[in-house]
Amino acid sequence: MRRKLVAGNWKMHGMKGDLPQVAEIAAAARANPDVDVALCVPFTLIEAAAGVGAGLPIGAQDLHENDKGAHTGCISAAMLTEIGATLTIVGHSERRGDQHETSHDAWAKSAAAHRGGLKVILCCGETDAERDAGRAERIVQSQIEKSLPDGASGDWLTIAYEPRWAIGTGKTPTLEDIAAIHAIARAKLRQMVGDAADGIRILYGGSVTGANAAAILAVDNVDGALVGGASLTAEKFVPIIEAAASLRQG
Repeated sequence: MRRKLVAGNWKMHGMKGDLPQVAEIAAAARANPDVDVALCVPFTLIEAAAGVGAGLPIGAQDLHENDKGAHTGCISAAMLTEIGATLTIVGHSERRGDQHETSHDAWAKSAAAHRGGLKVILCCGETDAERDAGRAERIVQSQIEKSLPDGASGDWLTIAYEPRWAIGTGKTPTLEDIAAIHAIARAKLRQMVGDAADGIRILYGGSVTGANAAAILAVDNVDGALVGGASLTAEKFVPIIEAAASLRQG
């Protein structure tokens, strides 16, 4: 049975004054040892968050595909590990949409992260228009196929399905829709990496809250959640951790 993973993504939020929230979330993670918890914060907070997180894995939200070089404003895997990051998000829909990143970019960044010793949460998901056109399953399959790095295994790689239209909108797919996409994602992984697919967790992301977490996390092939706005405070994030723990214990 795959352990549930609840990962927070602070996006472009968070200042040093928010570090007590990190400490509270770390305490909740220690209190729920049957669940894996991680927090991906802005670059500027990684070192400080790792310092107050007391065992809570701290991650980045992006990195460059090269190990070093003339890449103004970018950051490498080695730089991230040096300041305490242990994982990174790659291919988030906001990077794909706002920064026009492709699945090839996500593939190269995933490989760079693994090469540099970081674990990876690799994102995929369709837009509202793509879902309305009946292309959601094909989009997710294509993104996984083109983004999945060589040697993918559950030791270092997690997939996150995030329908772009559900991020920060308060809208979520039906449980049946989530189950269908996660099943498609699992099948694509098996096609690509064989039995290793059974060890790769697939998270759901998109307007996950304490109120809907238990129902979403109980869906087949949903191995956890990638949480945006609700991860910014312990008050909102801890109930999601506890929902995952209750399912694990049950």
